[in-house]
Amino acid sequence: MVQQAELQETSSIKSTQRVLKSLSTYRWTSLGALVSLLLLTIANAVTPQLFRWGIDEGITQKNLQIVLYSAAWMVVAAIARGVFNFGQSYLAEAASQGVAYDLRNKIFSKIQNLSFSFHDQAQTSQLLTRVTSDIEQIRTFVGTSLIQVVSSVVTLVSISVVLLVMNWQLALISLTAVPITAWLMVRFVSRNNKLFRQVQEQLSNLNAILQENLLGIRVVKAFVRESTERSRYTTLNDGLVKANMKTISAIRDTFPLIFLLSNLVTLAVFAYGGAEVIGGRFSIGELVAFNSYLALILQPILLIGFAAPAIAQAAASAERVYEVVDAEVEIHDCPGAVPFDSCGGRITFENVSFRYPGATTETLKEVSFETKPNELIAVLGMTGSGKSTIMNLIPRFYDVTKGAVRIDGRDIKSFTLKSLRSHIGIVFQETTLFSGTIRENIAYAKPDATLEQVIEVAKTAQMHDFISGLANGYETIVGERGVGLSGGQKQRIAIARTLLTDYSILILDDSTSAVDAKTAAQIQAELDHLMRQKACTTFVVAQRISTVQNADRIFLMDKGHLVAQGTHEELMQTSPLYGVILESQVKPKEKK
Repeated sequence: MVQQAELQETSSIKSTQRVLKSLSTYRWTSLGALVSLLLLTIANAVTPQLFRWGIDEGITQKNLQIVLYSAAWMVVAAIARGVFNFGQSYLAEAASQGVAYDLRNKIFSKIQNLSFSFHDQAQTSQLLTRVTSDIEQIRTFVGTSLIQVVSSVVTLVSISVVLLVMNWQLALISLTAVPITAWLMVRFVSRNNKLFRQVQEQLSNLNAILQENLLGIRVVKAFVRESTERSRYTTLNDGLVKANMKTISAIRDTFPLIFLLSNLVTLAVFAYGGAEVIGGRFSIGELVAFNSYLALILQPILLIGFAAPAIAQAAASAERVYEVVDAEVEIHDCPGAVPFDSCGGRITFENVSFRYPGATTETLKEVSFETKPNELIAVLGMTGSGKSTIMNLIPRFYDVTKGAVRIDGRDIKSFTLKSLRSHIGIVFQETTLFSGTIRENIAYAKPDATLEQVIEVAKTAQMHDFISGLANGYETIVGERGVGLSGGQKQRIAIARTLLTDYSILILDDSTSAVDAKTAAQIQAELDHLMRQKACTTFVVAQRISTVQNADRIFLMDKGHLVAQGTHEELMQTSPLYGVILESQVKPKEKK
């Protein structure tokens, strides 16, 4: 357990170091912030000396001219402090915004490239929290906490030198607070890094419940589960509050000690310095200046203290962000991969077995078949038999566990992913639409498509008449996740979107399940004509008998095995399971 905590702490430190290295992209902005910081430190260090000069040479000697000169220079120093303080804050914030911008782009790009297996196991809410809250924590660290720490260290070093020159005995009394405070801060960060990570994870879990509820609000209301959902959310919200309160307790256990220490040092300086003034070894002006420096040396200690929780949170957030950035892309172009330029349509599965990541059993077991060019293949089977898995392996969303998938005799791993998938048109079982117009959704994979091309595929998908009847036609805005459209309408838009692509292989994964039988038959007739005209190999995960009867061949799946294949008539005579599946579709219709 201790070793795990040490590894996690090391990982957080390395992640923080990576964030700091990313500042090299904005080296000139960062350098400008550092120069402004150094000039600000000089202005702060000069001010107490102006006080000393004004008191000792002006007020004590009753020299009004010196008093006025010192006051004028104090005004100059005050203006300089304001300018340099603004400069360091502005430039540090600019650098932090740049780092956050790069991280957001980097993590978003990585999410686009991560394999299906990653998204199967990763919670959407966790990814959202990392892209938003965690990166914001990092931005705050770079823009505020980091500049505070650097400024505090520079100020501590410079003021310590000045104090030692002025009065080394009094300086040693003052500086005793520095190592003690540093030790308290290091202990605070090392002990509570895990706690701050837990806070971010609790926030992710809370976001998960919120996301599920928003996506499933209709189901919640339909089953009158509002109170249950409120209770579930409240329970996790309570957990987040408790985790945050633990961080407050950790701060409470450390910072009062720092405040007490600073007060004791102030008291010691007042006592010893007062005795030095009375003994004639120290002037009043020097004591005032020394006391001003004391405030300057204690303030950085407190700033470091206040920055410590933010640093701990940023370290935990950086670790979470880089977990995604460094996640392995399991499906990628193999060395020597070549573009997939042409497709004859002969698809071969050679003893293919497949197990989903994290699963204990294989979804496909020793599946072998070969299609002919331009053949229409219907894939039939009970739920969980492996139909959709076959569809996912052809575009290489997953890699086979054993065996090989080939197109025209070549292993699909030898092709670049982009070229392979750009020649495979897919309509998924679950329809996803994006915010924008109906035209933009249909032309999603081909944004430069003309309106005529969009209309043509919409007609094939039996969607043109409906779209034309809308007030804004193809420019109608689609609601979030396609709200406002029926399930069948969304499926037909998805079909049109796929038909607009430059596909050589077409995969329809139960793509008309939400469409009525009459419309499905019309869509199927149009697709049959289009497929014969375009000359492409087509896979259809079938549920309706009409689709099965029109297929050149039917693959019958059962518990991951390809148990039979043939035409509708052949399977009716040779496969009892085929008859059972068809009978299960016919019986409900007979009852009606």
